[in-house]
Amino acid sequence: MFKKIKELLAVNKVLPVKEQKLKELETKLQDKHKLIEEITTEVKNGMQAEREEILSKAKKEALDILTQTEKDLSELSDKKSTLEGDVSELEEKLTSNRTELEKILKKTKKFSTESVGLKILIERFPGAINFDEIQNELETLNESLEEGVLDTIVSLDLHHKDSKLLRKEMSANNRLIKNLLKSYQTRYTTKANLTIYNLMVIGLQAELQNILYTLSYSNVEKAEEKAKDLINKYLIICAEGNASILPTITRFLSELEPLFINAIQIEYKYYIQKEKEKEEQRRIKEQMRQEAEERKLLEQERKKIEKEEEKYLNEMNKNKELLEKEIDEDKIAALKARLVELQGQIDQLEEQKEEIVKRANGRAGYVYVISNLGSFGDNTFKIGMTRRLNPLDRIDELGDASVPFKFDVHAMVFSDNAVDLEQKLHQTLDKSRVNKINLRKEFFYSNVEELQELVQEIDPTVEFTTTMKAVEYRQSQSILNEEETQVLQNA
Repeated sequence: MFKKIKELLAVNKVLPVKEQKLKELETKLQDKHKLIEEITTEVKNGMQAEREEILSKAKKEALDILTQTEKDLSELSDKKSTLEGDVSELEEKLTSNRTELEKILKKTKKFSTESVGLKILIERFPGAINFDEIQNELETLNESLEEGVLDTIVSLDLHHKDSKLLRKEMSANNRLIKNLLKSYQTRYTTKANLTIYNLMVIGLQAELQNILYTLSYSNVEKAEEKAKDLINKYLIICAEGNASILPTITRFLSELEPLFINAIQIEYKYYIQKEKEKEEQRRIKEQMRQEAEERKLLEQERKKIEKEEEKYLNEMNKNKELLEKEIDEDKIAALKARLVELQGQIDQLEEQKEEIVKRANGRAGYVYVISNLGSFGDNTFKIGMTRRLNPLDRIDELGDASVPFKFDVHAMVFSDNAVDLEQKLHQTLDKSRVNKINLRKEFFYSNVEELQELVQEIDPTVEFTTTMKAVEYRQSQSILNEEETQVLQNA
């Protein structure tokens, strides 16, 4: 009995603990259910959003496909209409061609019958056709031609015809070609070889006309190559055809080639002249641009001087007012001295303003002789002109990033008519001009002594520097030599 009571008491002690654990388990179970519900809700929401996104994307893609399909259908419809029109047009042409073909076939049958009849007539009665008369008619036709049977029938509209001088040169060259053709024509004794020669001459002259017609300023070398290839092509053809006439043909073509090249050079002179005219127009435009730029800079300089002048005038007015009120003799003397100083500075500014006006409205300026040893060597010089108040500003511009080194100044000649002075120097050195087409490129081949003599003949007072300093170039060369020496030592 006591044993059972003890067991009951033990159970009663354990029971609250068990109940507490049971409650904890129930709480956890509730939390688990809640967690499952939250996860389920979140997953459903995510799936819903994903589904909506997928549906939206699918709708957009479907709409794009529909739009593209409608566009493609429209294009296909347009193409169909175009093709239907083309088919209709082709059907009309086909019908017309069939009709024309039927007419031709009828004429062919007629001519076939006539040709068979003529053939039978010639076979039965050989004397019915007088071949001697045909030969006489051909000789008469040849004599009626103004220039001869070998001359070009079609004369293309070549540019040398627009110049009296070039036309004269081309006529002289054509006479040489004609004399050459006649001299070799007499060397062929058989009619077959003479026929081959005549046909070859006609082909050569036609090819030359085409080469001259396609000539331009930029492809003269290509044109000359075409002429040489033409001669070579005819040599190969003759070598493969008739070996007996090859030596004569070879000499003939070798003599003809330089005359063809000369014809190309004569025609090319027209393009050179046109390019010179274009460059002259560009030079004038560039000169106008530079003059406008220099006037702009001079105007800026004038405004700057006027501002300075205004400052001095304001100070003078203040000093005059002080001078009227001042009674101290020392201060009066100081104010007067300052007024004299200010007036002198104003006079200098006025002189500068007058010089600017003179430069802007006239032809005064500086003509410069400069070199760039590192860029162009020791025998190339640039001779130009500037209206800048400080001419060295223009020299600095020329020595910018477009050349690797700065220019050295050998002479800076001021002239009331710098434009004419520059032109005079350019004309004197014209044969030594580096670029004979683009006259804006004012570079000349010469040497320091020749230029010094030329400049000092114009103005004996000009200071001419004969030394090519080329500081940056020489320093660069020195560093390069040191680097090469170091490399050799390390090796």
